[in-house]
Amino acid sequence: MLKIKLSITLLKKMTINRILLIFVLSLLTINCGFKVVDRSDFGSFNIAEINTTGEKKINFKIRNKLLFNSKEENQRNIVLNLVSLKNKNVKEKNINNKIIKYQIDLVVNVNYLEVGTNKSGDISIKKSGDYNVADQHSQTLNNEKNLLNNLIDDIADELYDELIVNLNDI
Repeated sequence: MLKIKLSITLLKKMTINRILLIFVLSLLTINCGFKVVDRSDFGSFNIAEINTTGEKKINFKIRNKLLFNSKEENQRNIVLNLVSLKNKNVKEKNINNKIIKYQIDLVVNVNYLEVGTNKSGDISIKKSGDYNVADQHSQTLNNEKNLLNNLIDDIADELYDELIVNLNDI
């Protein structure tokens, strides 16, 4: 009878220890302080003015994409100075010394200024890509145009994300 009582008390102590251990481990892992960030409030700025220099076509497309993402009802106004540069270089030639591949480098430098707080900064983004020379000149021009559009879209998306991060100081 004594052995049964000892084993029951030992079993109770072991279950209480296990319950305490599970409770402590769950507190440590569940309450780590991580919080999901609501990104809908981050794009809370209005682009009041964009000054551009450099490649007009590139600036026009970046400007339109940024203005599309801008929210006019917000009180925070920013001014952007956009400088773009495009370099087109020969990447590969064949045995007959004919060009078979070009490389395009796009560099966009942005200086931003928040109107109310005089918070400012610079962002520089560089993207490059290459395209093949086709048998027909029109197809080569289409290849170049498609590459430029893809690079410009990538730059505009990255620029918008950088503006969100820099203006909101996460």
